[in-house]
Amino acid sequence: MASILSNPIEYLKGVGPLRAELLQKELGIFSFRDLLEHFPYRHVDRTKINLIREIEPATEYIQVAGKIISIGVMGDRRSRRLVAELRDASGKLELVWFQGIHGVQKLVQVGGEFLVYGRVSFFQGSPQLTHPEIEVLQGQGAGRPDWLEPVYPTTEKLKVRGLGGRQLGKLTQTLLNMLKESDLPENLPDWAMEYPDEETGERRKWLSRYEAYRQAHFPTQPALFRRAVERLKFEELFLAQVRLGLIKSRRHRFSKGVVFSQVGEMFNRFYTQYLPFELTGAQKRVLKEIRRDTGTGRQMNRLLQGDVGSGKTMVALLAMLLAIDNGFQACLMAPTEILARQHFAGISELLKELPLEVRLLTGSSKSKSRKEVLGMAAEGRLHILIGTHAVLEEAVKFQRLGLAIVDEQHRFGVAQRARLWNKAEVPPHVLVMTATPIPRTLAMTAYGDLDYSVMDELPPGRQPIQTVHRFEDRRPQVMDFIRHEVAKGRQAYVIFPLIEESEKLDYENLEKGYENIKAWFPEPKYWISRVDGRQKQEIRDTNMQRFLSGDTQIMVATTVIEVGVNVPNATVMVIESAEKFGLSQLHQLRGRVGRGSEKSFCILMTSPRLGKEARERMSILTETNNGFKIAEKDLEIRGPGDIEGTRQSGLLNFKLANIVQDRYWLELARERATELLDKDPDLATEESRALKAFLQSQHGKTAWSKIS
Repeated sequence: MASILSNPIEYLKGVGPLRAELLQKELGIFSFRDLLEHFPYRHVDRTKINLIREIEPATEYIQVAGKIISIGVMGDRRSRRLVAELRDASGKLELVWFQGIHGVQKLVQVGGEFLVYGRVSFFQGSPQLTHPEIEVLQGQGAGRPDWLEPVYPTTEKLKVRGLGGRQLGKLTQTLLNMLKESDLPENLPDWAMEYPDEETGERRKWLSRYEAYRQAHFPTQPALFRRAVERLKFEELFLAQVRLGLIKSRRHRFSKGVVFSQVGEMFNRFYTQYLPFELTGAQKRVLKEIRRDTGTGRQMNRLLQGDVGSGKTMVALLAMLLAIDNGFQACLMAPTEILARQHFAGISELLKELPLEVRLLTGSSKSKSRKEVLGMAAEGRLHILIGTHAVLEEAVKFQRLGLAIVDEQHRFGVAQRARLWNKAEVPPHVLVMTATPIPRTLAMTAYGDLDYSVMDELPPGRQPIQTVHRFEDRRPQVMDFIRHEVAKGRQAYVIFPLIEESEKLDYENLEKGYENIKAWFPEPKYWISRVDGRQKQEIRDTNMQRFLSGDTQIMVATTVIEVGVNVPNATVMVIESAEKFGLSQLHQLRGRVGRGSEKSFCILMTSPRLGKEARERMSILTETNNGFKIAEKDLEIRGPGDIEGTRQSGLLNFKLANIVQDRYWLELARERATELLDKDPDLATEESRALKAFLQSQHGKTAWSKIS
């Protein structure tokens, strides 16, 4: 049976077709449900009448009642205003109107008693209300609402058409008066209706859904408003966690995966004889998780987040050796050719003593070597294929692909990754890696359907990067410092911003910056590589290669070098106009140095005129190298929608919940959802019936469609 909440908004009394069209365009309100979920951003207390003498400098809004003792129009035509004086038992207050004077004059008479509400301002030290709301006083308490009055978000266009915040409130009240408890049935299981209060920890019972919606719009007291909003936030987060949990649980139970039953000769030989350094505790933990996943007969789908330089590639290599020991092939896919080449060079070097075939496939692979690689993969003679998007092409066939690794996963779409899964009869195990640290709260909401591992330790021998912030006037000292490092045989990056909106200007700055660097570091004593997005791919690759091989000491570049370039000899990173970059991007760029055993430095250059937020970013980066702390801070500053690598999905489009501020409710929701799905993975029991029905009623806009 269709719910009343799915009725089109034009059928609500007081709306009609014209207003409906406006509400749809301006606020995205198409149905009764959309209006119900258009929440007020604050409430005003119109239940209480104050005395005029209670007005203080800190008073924002006030409601008073009294007698009008004078009224008149003042000023000339340009500054014409209506001024009235209101008196109560405690004092006098001036009321001022600059517009709508004619209408106010009709209502307000000297000697009349009125109820007045408005924002307090001060003129020459005396309080006044400008454009207050005013109505005839109907005797103490009569005709006034006994709830806090909501103020709704609206737009200028709607205000002009008589749909300001108060009118939206009247429409919402009309809707709530039509609704019965059965229109908003309970969707939480009985056992989840109790919760520990965030502040006191004492057990409380959630308000019912019906009561929560009423109190969120028209609360009878502030405490009930708080409880209503908490209930609705928890519900949003709980439903999101249940949806993700259902997808994950179905995958764990029903997806078939190949079994890696043994740790064999290649893994053991490499581990005992050729491993270049002792693994960190985090690397060992992740390997155990991969080992467990791949031994179950279910497909592994794991997200591996590791801060820049935490040793993800070594974990990937050991996972590939595990696949090879069990008779399978492995592939590793990187987002750029330069990164694929680096992986190929690094992994080939590490495995050179083992009888294994490792090959590279990119868009620019010559047809002869391409043919050879395709033949080896199809016949099963190739153990590891490393490549770019070229690996996804139809022509690439494997005899027994058992493990697919995707590096910097946010650069690949879901559809692209799915083409990898289709390259084997039983989908291969999947490990997606990212060096963009994802805050825990974001990972729980955006990636809750994946198992995820975190690597938060640096391998032995790595030193933390020292980060400093310098203003433009310190440039000579910064250049001297680069000279000093180059004299020791080291290399340096100088990075310029490139932002779409100011691309032309940024390219001019890059040109100017490049010429300046050439003046500070003249040839032939110094050689400089330049890399930017306007260059042809082959020129860019050549310049990058010259820096990688040490032929040039300085690289001047835009952010094209952000991901994955590995030059252990580079110890200085100068970021020009650092205030133009986001926190996570600055942290990613900084991670291009500090990849060897030498002490490395990152210098953030900015103009002295910095806004509060930019100052905060610079200070966070100079204080910590911890990518997860930085990502949490970035999430706080920018909000989840802007963070690179988050899934732009409905999972983050909450009406009330905020994953930064509502971490307590998110943790509780995750705990409760896990508890529920452990007991009842198909929502088949009687107590889960209401929840299942609710999720199915949300069909099309939820992840349920993937799993039902």
